[in-house]
Amino acid sequence: MALASVDLGGTNIAAAIGTADGEILAERQIPTDSHLGPHAVLDRIAALLNEMAPEGVEALGLGVPGLVNLNEGKTLFLPNLPTQWRNIAVASLLEASLGCPVYLLNDARMAALGELDFGHGRSVSDFVFFTLGTGIGGGIVLDGRLRMGALGSAGELGHQTVVADGPLCGCGSRGCLELFASAPALIAEAVRLIRMGQAPHLLELAGGDLNQVSPILMTQANDSGVAAAIERAAHYLGIGVANVVTTLHPEMVVIGGGLAQMGERLLAPLREEVTRRVKMFPIDNLKIEASLTGPRAGTLGGLALARRRGMI
Repeated sequence: MALASVDLGGTNIAAAIGTADGEILAERQIPTDSHLGPHAVLDRIAALLNEMAPEGVEALGLGVPGLVNLNEGKTLFLPNLPTQWRNIAVASLLEASLGCPVYLLNDARMAALGELDFGHGRSVSDFVFFTLGTGIGGGIVLDGRLRMGALGSAGELGHQTVVADGPLCGCGSRGCLELFASAPALIAEAVRLIRMGQAPHLLELAGGDLNQVSPILMTQANDSGVAAAIERAAHYLGIGVANVVTTLHPEMVVIGGGLAQMGERLLAPLREEVTRRVKMFPIDNLKIEASLTGPRAGTLGGLALARRRGMI
């Protein structure tokens, strides 16, 4: 019998059926319709999986955008969903509908678990995973194990301070990395440049539609201001990576999420910034690489979580 993986997002529910060795057998995506409330969303997840695998699945690994109680299978705080899903018994509710065990994990940590079991984790035992997208999250792998911390929230790499007393972040702190190196931060700067007439090539690539501007499109533009914006994001990301490298001294830093598709336009200046900042010990052998699991990191992480039966 197959395994199931679900990534619960504020906009979409991404589901997959797969095998213990990471083979994806089927994938589907539907709107979350989060305004209907937690129980309606969970009903939608159950209906989707029952439709995808009418014969049932052995276990489900579910990634959620926030804090979870791993032992009890409850969501504690999902800040970007209506009602914030406080103390919702997600695992037991889905188990009743699906007839299989359900295991919860923060979505960024689930992506790191996917990288551990099916990506760079097959060749290194210590790495830090940064997932760069709408926000910045991550996971910490030491001695071949994903480290969770006291509340299961170890790896909130996007909420380290990189600018003292900087702008207010959604987390309540100021100057967080997420404010300077996430997709919204890059897009906002790109749109500002376009409106000031400083990014004509980017505007042309976007077909004159500001809604089409993306970090990936920015890598194709030859505007000097756009290049500087990417360098600036890499600078702040380099501060965050250097902080983590100095603290944990991993073998590798893995860059995942949508911004990993920017490739060397982001990674090359990032590596240079880290080299400038880490002086406590040699980092000649430190690797900073794009994720091997790519956009499927979370999906594969859900399969890994189901295969492991929640034993991280």
